[in-house]
Amino acid sequence: MYCTGKRVNNSTADFSDSLIVPNPFTDYVNNWTTEETTNTGRKAYCFHGDLYYDREDFFCDKCCRPMDRHDRYHVRLRHTCFGDRLTFVMVDKHRFECSICGAKKMQEIPFQAENHRITKELLLHTELLLSQGYSNKQVSGLTGLHQRTVKDIDKARLQRIYTEDGEHLKKPETQAKHLAIDEFKLHDGYKYATHIIDLDTGHVIWIKEGKKKQVVYDFIDFVGEDWMGNVEAVACDMNSDFQEAFEERCPDIQVVYDHFHIIKNFNEKVVSEIRKDEQRRLNEEGDKEAAKSLKGSRYILMSKRSTLQAKDAQAAEGKIIQKESKMFGVPEIKRSEGYERRYDELIGENKLLFTVDLIKEMLEKAYQTTADTDMADIVDQIIDTCRATKNQHFSWFANLLENHYDGVIAHASLQLTSGKIEGINNKIKVVRRIAYGFHDDDYFFLKVIDASRREYVRNPEAPKVLH
Repeated sequence: MYCTGKRVNNSTADFSDSLIVPNPFTDYVNNWTTEETTNTGRKAYCFHGDLYYDREDFFCDKCCRPMDRHDRYHVRLRHTCFGDRLTFVMVDKHRFECSICGAKKMQEIPFQAENHRITKELLLHTELLLSQGYSNKQVSGLTGLHQRTVKDIDKARLQRIYTEDGEHLKKPETQAKHLAIDEFKLHDGYKYATHIIDLDTGHVIWIKEGKKKQVVYDFIDFVGEDWMGNVEAVACDMNSDFQEAFEERCPDIQVVYDHFHIIKNFNEKVVSEIRKDEQRRLNEEGDKEAAKSLKGSRYILMSKRSTLQAKDAQAAEGKIIQKESKMFGVPEIKRSEGYERRYDELIGENKLLFTVDLIKEMLEKAYQTTADTDMADIVDQIIDTCRATKNQHFSWFANLLENHYDGVIAHASLQLTSGKIEGINNKIKVVRRIAYGFHDDDYFFLKVIDASRREYVRNPEAPKVLH
C-alpha cells in the first residue's frame, strides 16, 4: 500500500466531515484512520487501533501464574468494503511470557476469521454472496479478496453444510418416495458422473464419478437398505445399467421411463433416420423434387400436430419472433405460416412418414392414460405397427419398448417424469460455464448439490428501515 497522506485521528478529529459508525469489533478501539492506495490502484480505509487485554486472562498453563507482556505482532485484517473502497483493520497482537517457567502464549483476535486474515464479518458477507449464486470471480471483485481465498471460503462453507467431516456426504434428512437418476459429462475424454435426486424436492442427494452399476450400489450402501425400502419408484433414462442395478439390490422398486426419453429416442433414432433414408432413396430414383421437399423438414416431422397448429395460429396473429434493431442492422422477422399444411403433405406422400405420424399419436395417447392395462394395450399396438413396417428403424424402436416394457407401462399409474433431473442437468451446465470449468471435482459436486437446493426468488423485496 502507498499512503496518500490523509489521516484522521479519532481523539482530535472534527467529525463534521466524517461518518460515525458503530464499532463491530470486540475489545478493539480505533485510534485513527488513514486513506491509502493499494498496489492495484483501489482506494482503502485503514483503521488503526489497539486490542484490549486483561493480564488476569493470561495465566500460564503450566504453573498457573500471571504472564507478562513480552512482545507484540502487527496484524492487518481485511474487512467488508465501504462502497468501492477496501477496508483494513490494523491491530497489534500481544505475546505473553511466563517469568517462572518461560512458557509463551499469543493473544487471540476475537473478530478474526479462522484460517484467514479477514474479519468474521467479511467472512459472513462473502458466504452470503456465494450462497446467493454469485460466482467466485464476482465475489472476488465485490470483496477485494483473491479468487483462491474465495474458493477456500466457499468450499469450507459447502463442506460444513453438506458433509459430515469434510469427506463424506450427509445422509438425506427426509425419506424420499420417488428418485430420479441420470448421468452428465464430467470432463472431456468420455468421463461422466451420475447424480441421484429426490423427485419430490428436486434436491441432489448423491453424486459420484462414473455411470455404471457400481454408482447405484454405492448409493444404496450410503443411504441403507431400510431407507431404500421406503422408496416406491425411480425415474431414469434408457441406461440399462441403472435399471439392472436397482432391480438386483432393490427388487421392490419400480423403474419408470418417462415420456421425454421415449419421444427423444423415437425422434432421433426413427424419425430423423427415416427422413434421411427416404431422401437418399428418392435422390437415387431420380425424384429430385420429392427429395427436395424432405429437406429442412426434420423439426416439422418431429413436432406434435398441436405444436404446428399453435405456430400457424401465431402466424395468423402476426407474431414477431425477432425484433428489428436499426442499431445493429437486425431485420424484423414474423412467424411464417403453413406448418400443418406442409406436415400433411409430407405424411401424405410417404407411407413410412404416415406411420411415423400414426405412432406419434399413439404415444401421445398412451402417456395420457392413467391405467396400466390401457397403456399396455396401446404400447402393444405400437410394437405391432412397428413390426409390420419391416423397417429397421421401426424394428429398433419396437425392441426398445419390449426391452423396457415394464418401466414404460409403469408411467400410467405413477405419472413420474424426469423433468426435474433434466433441469438439474441445465443447472450443472450453468455452474460449470460460469466458473469456466472446475479442476476440483469435490468442489464442483458440492456446488451442484448447493445449486439444487437454492430457491429461486422472483423480484425479491428490497430491505427498508421500518422507522
